[in-house]
Amino acid sequence: MASSSRRRPIVLGVDASAPRSPAVLWAAQEAAQRGAPLRMVHASLPMEVDLRGWEESDHHKALRRQGEEALDEASALVRDHHPGLELSIRLVGEHPAPALCRESEDAELVVVGSRGLKRWDEMLSTYSVAVPVSARSHCPVAVVRVAGAPPPGPERRVVVGSDGSPDARHAIGFAADLAARHGASLHVVHVWKAPLLVPVDEESVLAELGRSLRESTGGLSADFPDVPLVHEVLVGHPVETLSAAADRALAVVVGRHGDGGFTGRHLGSVAHGLIHHSLSPVITVPLPAG
Repeated sequence: MASSSRRRPIVLGVDASAPRSPAVLWAAQEAAQRGAPLRMVHASLPMEVDLRGWEESDHHKALRRQGEEALDEASALVRDHHPGLELSIRLVGEHPAPALCRESEDAELVVVGSRGLKRWDEMLSTYSVAVPVSARSHCPVAVVRVAGAPPPGPERRVVVGSDGSPDARHAIGFAADLAARHGASLHVVHVWKAPLLVPVDEESVLAELGRSLRESTGGLSADFPDVPLVHEVLVGHPVETLSAAADRALAVVVGRHGDGGFTGRHLGSVAHGLIHHSLSPVITVPLPAG
């Protein structure tokens, strides 16, 4: 078997204000599960200089010390829980979002923390790091917000949102692999929002959506025979309904863009909403390059 040094790393963005956040051990566990190295990165603002002597400013020295201390604390936490894990650290003088996007070029997965929307500083952190990294990363991105182990045994599950788009189909493959690695079931969920002003036969619509959903996952059982597969068609707002469906799941997985018609470096509305509102880890999956 190839050594972990030959595997693409799991990249973890370490926040100086939360070096022991749930994202740290989540990333370490995922690296251990995959036999991959863990690369911990702390990025702060670009270096400021004292123009009188071209020396590093006191403000930047303080930021660098905070970054070093955060990496040391996060490293100690990981080593306590995963002493055999291959671990490296990087301290870079760059804004966090572009730094992590660059690190994603050779990564298997990028993991960042998010503190939700309870306070302005938390919202700013999410908007400035988790959202742009999820939108621009070269690999899948996991945003981890709240601690809490998933239910054990047969209740362990991965939830993936499906809307029939190419992004969603690729996300389903990633989610199936994730479920297989963790001995979890895979719940493929399509959320239908009923039109307000147009009368429809809801029962017929839901039946047809269910058939389409099962057809879209036709090859999964052959590729992942040990993963129990569940199809769900739910009615409601996509973000709220997926968040509820993924309560205490290992993760909720979605394509980066979905079927909203956006391309390039925009994040789909469902992925964007889940990052802010889901209590479970949210993984956005980009289409492969090319």
